[in-house]
Amino acid sequence: MASLRTYSLIYVALLLLATGKFAFFHFPEIFSEQVAIAGTMVLAVIKVSLIAGYFQHLKDEPRSITYMMLTAAFMVVLLTLAAGYSIQ
Repeated sequence: MASLRTYSLIYVALLLLATGKFAFFHFPEIFSEQVAIAGTMVLAVIKVSLIAGYFQHLKDEPRSITYMMLTAAFMVVLLTLAAGYSIQ
């Protein structure tokens, strides 16, 4: 199990990532809309990984459970893409 220091560092990292997402859209003269959206998506993936890995304790689980969660996440992405394609 992770220590209080690790949880605090992850929390600070999540705050910094949220600040980064805000900065992408707050400074349109630096970041174009496409860059802001792409950057936000990358930061969101990093935040989800940190939350799942540390706060949901997937980092300490057996690898088979981690692989099952990765497979489920991949299937959700596939279903989202398929739904988006079918709407067009």
